[in-house]
Amino acid sequence: MARAEPRWLDPDELQAWIALSRLAVSLPGALDTQLQRDSELSFFEYMVLAMLTEQPHYQIRMSELAALANGSLSRLSHVARRLESRGLIRREPDPTDGRFTIATITQSGLATVKAAAPGHVDEVRALVIDALTSAQLRQLRTIADRVLERVDPDSKTAPRVPE
Repeated sequence: MARAEPRWLDPDELQAWIALSRLAVSLPGALDTQLQRDSELSFFEYMVLAMLTEQPHYQIRMSELAALANGSLSRLSHVARRLESRGLIRREPDPTDGRFTIATITQSGLATVKAAAPGHVDEVRALVIDALTSAQLRQLRTIADRVLERVDPDSKTAPRVPE
């Protein structure tokens, strides 16, 4: 069976794709730099702690936390070991099913993420929010949601956010 010729990107599609690719690579690094400088946290560590603060009783299964923080379980395990050694989280077997591990943010972890949040929000605002009009922000959300429907159709990475 002959392979179909690829549908190459036209110039406008290519420019949009390059812009999105540059953003996807550059933005996490910029956020990481600010968090490392101001809070001694990586962007992923911050996301792990922030997602834990949104959970009932500040705890969740590691597999679910990996999805919410947009990382693999192996990456989360490595980062969780580091956060645990700093006293920011603790891990223990799930009492309802010992095959799973529950991550819980500690009081020190809560204090750390609360202290990091203002600087992180300032950076998000400076890099993204304030660069766009209200209409563009709505478009960005619509576009991101539309692409995420294809990338994450089961919404496994969707955190709860207030409307």
